[in-house]
Amino acid sequence: MLDEFNAIRIYCQLIYFLLSTNTIFFINHGSTLKKHILYFVVIIYNMKQIINTTDWIVAYTKPRHEYSVLNDLSKIGFDSYIPTIRKRRRWSDRKKWVEFPLFKSYVFVNTEPRNSLPILKIHGVVRIVKFGNEIAVVNNKVINIIKKMIEGGYTPKSESYFSKGDFVIVIDGPLKGLEGEVFNESNENRLMIRIEAIQQSISVSIDRGFLKKVSPSE
Repeated sequence: MLDEFNAIRIYCQLIYFLLSTNTIFFINHGSTLKKHILYFVVIIYNMKQIINTTDWIVAYTKPRHEYSVLNDLSKIGFDSYIPTIRKRRRWSDRKKWVEFPLFKSYVFVNTEPRNSLPILKIHGVVRIVKFGNEIAVVNNKVINIIKKMIEGGYTPKSESYFSKGDFVIVIDGPLKGLEGEVFNESNENRLMIRIEAIQQSISVSIDRGFLKKVSPSE
């Protein structure tokens, strides 16, 4: 894979040089076609930096544009993720399972903050989520926790980010090793995980016997 990327880099360097110096004379300076080609070359040239990072940034989309943005991100080489839950919906003549984003209008993108410009150019992306002037970063550990919850057959639900609970670690079951907070709701114990970058929390129902109370510093 590394050799393939090096070959792509060398090829793109050559194309970039030819275009930027007008060696390819039939493309006029400043033309729309030239700009699009240069934009494509820069994306491919930086592909090695775009993938395989432990950082995730978050794109905020227009309503109901999450999946089209996900598809367009894939086309330009970004690994992205939408946590998805299934809900049963009733129509007049039938019932059907439908998939919904767990966090409406949020798409997680596996890249470093410095690679955010191509993301902003995608139709449907409103902005990149920030804390103040800095792009918010989600650690890969948090993404893996969300995936583990969903793939483990749990049904996460959104919670108030400011809810409080006891700090615990899961010592048994499919979520073994995860840390979070536990609170009681309608005689049901729920494990809550915070996603600071988007100021939201999710929770899943869990057996109290699977939990061990710990201090926040552990």
